[in-house]
Amino acid sequence: MTKWTRRSFIAATGATAACSGAGTSINAPRAEIDANADAARAELFRTVPGAEQLAGRASGLLIIPNITEVGFMIGGSYGEGVLMIGQAKIDYFSFATASFGVQVGVQKFHHALFFMTQETLAGFRNSDGWQLGADAAFTTPDQAGVLGVSTSTINLPVHALVFGQKGLIVGATLEGAKYSRLMR
Repeated sequence: MTKWTRRSFIAATGATAACSGAGTSINAPRAEIDANADAARAELFRTVPGAEQLAGRASGLLIIPNITEVGFMIGGSYGEGVLMIGQAKIDYFSFATASFGVQVGVQKFHHALFFMTQETLAGFRNSDGWQLGADAAFTTPDQAGVLGVSTSTINLPVHALVFGQKGLIVGATLEGAKYSRLMR
């Protein structure tokens, strides 16, 4: 059991406030989420080689723009986005992480999940809080040149991509990320 000190409580409260105050706001209306997701999707296709082709082969694409991540021993991130099948916006989801450990900093980023099979897409849509697993290929912008082409990842049912980072956080990860359906 971790002993909470005044400093750790203040850091956790500050991280929560910072995450909820930036980017797509918590409980944002659909129009705001749609506009931010459209801008992030355009940036994705413009800046990440192979992303548009991978999206064309995917059964669904989840775009979560403007995620804010804050960490000072205790960290967290939050964002809201939209699941697209083709050009249609189908469902709205939140992305949240919480962590404890050696980490410090603040960053904003966009996140995309490419669902490559109907089964994985259906499992995501029908779950009550979905988490990334070992069946996902994680790609960062410096690896984006091989997006969807690597022989070790081409057959994986989910491709996860982080792009558009601004700021710096040491110790950041997508591990423990939870995706939950938003009722809007």
